[in-house]
Amino acid sequence: MAWSAAQYVKFEDERTRPARDLLAQVPDLPAGPAFDLGCGPGNSTQLILERFPNNPLVGIDSDEDMLEAARKRLLGLRFERVDLAGWTPPPGAALFFANAVFQWLPKHVDILERLVDALLPGGTLAVQMPDNLDEPSHLLMQETAEERTFAAAFAGRTIRRMPLPSPRTYVERLAPKAARVEVWHTVYYHPLANANAIVEWVKGTGLRPYLDVLPANRRKDYLAAYAEKIRREYPAMADGRVLLRFPRLFIVAVKAS
Repeated sequence: MAWSAAQYVKFEDERTRPARDLLAQVPDLPAGPAFDLGCGPGNSTQLILERFPNNPLVGIDSDEDMLEAARKRLLGLRFERVDLAGWTPPPGAALFFANAVFQWLPKHVDILERLVDALLPGGTLAVQMPDNLDEPSHLLMQETAEERTFAAAFAGRTIRRMPLPSPRTYVERLAPKAARVEVWHTVYYHPLANANAIVEWVKGTGLRPYLDVLPANRRKDYLAAYAEKIRREYPAMADGRVLLRFPRLFIVAVKAS
């Protein structure tokens, strides 16, 4: 799957707000390294650096375009290209921070368990994931893909990502390994300029797997069909803007000191 740092940062303020909210729930850290997992263009990495300047910090991502943007943003900081699905976390970490990455990994609860195991006493695992598959913005991606015009390109492929496990699953799996586990949902309501802004938003994330499957000469038609559905589903408010509802799931697990 190809990512675009430039597309991602078109809505950097909105995308960074959940990272700020997650970081606000991270307690003081023990001495040790911190890791920003799925660091993207470095927006969340910068927050961690500002909050915990005395902890060595490493940004990790699987996409070179994102990493290049992060390196330019935070000169001198260490960034590594890693596939988190097969990554073995180093022992003795003070923080594993993951903003909007693990929703892409179907067996990520197994990974979260390994991350907690690798924490120092008093260390923290902090995770945020979009939980928006039932929102029109995402349901309409699949609906458009199933139209006769585009169905052949998607035949035999599973594009739609898997739903997140229940909050209970995270608590039951992580609680035996941590002194404290907190799981909660926050629903954000983002006023955007118009329906086309919603399309631009998801082009940087959820829509990418659909666009990557399509031949280049069919992407414009797919986006037009999708955008028409979005305009119907997200009517303008009194000031002309539209309101994007965006639920997110948060997890904070703190290891016993």
